[in-house]
Amino acid sequence: MAPDRFPVSIEGRDLELSNLDKILFPAAGFTKGEVIDYYTRVAPVILPHLADRAVTRIRYPNGVDGVHFFEKNKPGGTPGWVRLETLPVPGSTKSRETIDFVVVDDLPTLVWLANLAALELHTPQWKIGKNPDLLVVDLDPGAPAGLRECSAVAVLMRDRLAADGVAAFPKTSGKKGMQLCCPISGTQDAELVTAYAKKVAEELAAMVPASITAKMAKAIRPGKIFIDWSQNAAAKTTVTPYSLRAQEHPTVSTPLTWDEVEAVGTGAAEPHHYRPAEVLDRIEAHGDLLSELLVPGPKVPVS
Repeated sequence: MAPDRFPVSIEGRDLELSNLDKILFPAAGFTKGEVIDYYTRVAPVILPHLADRAVTRIRYPNGVDGVHFFEKNKPGGTPGWVRLETLPVPGSTKSRETIDFVVVDDLPTLVWLANLAALELHTPQWKIGKNPDLLVVDLDPGAPAGLRECSAVAVLMRDRLAADGVAAFPKTSGKKGMQLCCPISGTQDAELVTAYAKKVAEELAAMVPASITAKMAKAIRPGKIFIDWSQNAAAKTTVTPYSLRAQEHPTVSTPLTWDEVEAVGTGAAEPHHYRPAEVLDRIEAHGDLLSELLVPGPKVPVS
């Protein structure tokens, strides 16, 4: 066996880790071993958000400066103990094509994916075989707008959703924007949830047209926050809470408190992109700020 490969047993599952010293974030000197360590330590809070959801991975085998690829199907050499679910290709109208999706229900599977340099994990708003139990509002800033402007819009969206009895929980995307995640009943289909998200996005865009748009056309987005309601479509995925992001330096899609969001939105605090060590410290202090997403919420209003 090559010296850079290490057999390990995790919760009774045997797997092999490799090239732990390989640098995946060159600007930060952050190695694959550190990626695996982060996902192992964050497992108690990320696994409940991954459970029962088909996961799309973005893999960076040669680091964030190298070629990357999206992966939905099971990769070659998938261990027999990894949970797979055969589902129609997302967006396939006739459901004739299928994919063997990986489902990350346990620590061995999470570590196995981290060892494959699956830096980013993205999940849909539905669990296997069920209607969506999450509504997601994606806030995407068009430069020169950034996290400060996103935060101000997030507060407006929180209050608008609350008027319908829908609770919103904020997180950074780990890149330039934010998402608001809302637990819903799981009894309504994705088309209905998407229609509601679009309606609310268009309402806010009409209220503050100089700062907010609900239209996807990039030409009209500079300086505005695009409320991307389409993330609720059944074929779409959103970065999973606590996932790493493939930036120059490793960042994390980080749950926030509303006090933090309001402070950034009003200018009382500076926007911040959280690093893995900071996120682990936050978990130690706060636990999972998105734990309420794991409990069913209300139905969304039907127009």
